[in-house]
Amino acid sequence: MMILKLHERYILKNFLYNILIVTGVFLVLIFILNILEEIKFFESSETEVKFGLPLLLTFLNSPSIVFDTFPFIFLIATQLLFVNLYDKKEMIIFKSYGINNLSIIKTLLISAIFFGIFISTIFYTASSSLKNIYLGFKNKYTNDNKYLAIVNENGLWIKDSVNDLTNIINAQTYSNLNLKGISITTLDDQFELMHTISAEKASIGNEVWLLKNVKKFEPNKKNEYFDELSFKTNFDFERISNLFSNLAAFNIYELRNLFKDYKSFGYSTLEIESHLNRLYSLPIYLAIMTVLGSIIMFNVKFNKSKIFSIISGTLISVLIYYINYFSNIMGTNEKLPIVAATWFPYILLTLICLTGVVKINEK
Repeated sequence: MMILKLHERYILKNFLYNILIVTGVFLVLIFILNILEEIKFFESSETEVKFGLPLLLTFLNSPSIVFDTFPFIFLIATQLLFVNLYDKKEMIIFKSYGINNLSIIKTLLISAIFFGIFISTIFYTASSSLKNIYLGFKNKYTNDNKYLAIVNENGLWIKDSVNDLTNIINAQTYSNLNLKGISITTLDDQFELMHTISAEKASIGNEVWLLKNVKKFEPNKKNEYFDELSFKTNFDFERISNLFSNLAAFNIYELRNLFKDYKSFGYSTLEIESHLNRLYSLPIYLAIMTVLGSIIMFNVKFNKSKIFSIISGTLISVLIYYINYFSNIMGTNEKLPIVAATWFPYILLTLICLTGVVKINEK
């Protein structure tokens, strides 16, 4: 078992304290902004609700938003740590005991990796569960509540309501704007069976699907057969594609199962692969932001503005965020392999950090 030295425990304790403080500040800001958004949402809703519901929804949604801000949190927390160390003259004390700058960075780096593993597993699992509950509540107050869809090991399932009729649609596979192996069960407003349709495939380019090689079964009537048949729904390719975009509501285990379901259905798995790779790489991302924050603070002149150094660090983190964002878009648009799109910015940042720490002990 690794035993931490006294100065390592001190740095770790203060680093964790600053992470919690900055996370708390971000959480309060996110909570205020999110509750205003929820109130605005219910103002446009026909259903009258009490103030407690927007408050509850904000509580459920906030951890998921905080999760996305952790790279910013770690960089700012690192900078605040160094501000305190310099203000209390503790950096001079460290050096007098032979503790160099590289040793401090090493402690912060290892700490960030362990914190990152906790955040990408335990915290993310909790936030995704809350996000799932949030979406469940929110769905009850949207106009789309009667339109439901899910992908599982049995393919795509859709519940769709059109002109007081309920259609239960199942498709076995998906390819090139077509659903294949279609079965549609239509129920009346009393949920009595009206008819069942099976088709070899359906073109879903718009909300009027074109079914091909169709068989129609209706109780107490002769079966009908059609080469082609139009079928009105509330779903088209774009809407189906957007149904499963909120991956923040799935934990890692659920994402891996969803990946298998999408793959067996023939649905694009790029979004899931990208999301999983971001989760896997988060500890490295947080470690890089921590080292970057350390390098910035070692290179500033503390007789000048400390606020300026924190602001400049934050601007750098925003720039890194957008580099990551555009790199991920390149991956999901198949311009780059997903793994390369996720990890290339981190490799580049690692090289920059290595360049920065070469002469760090001279600072």
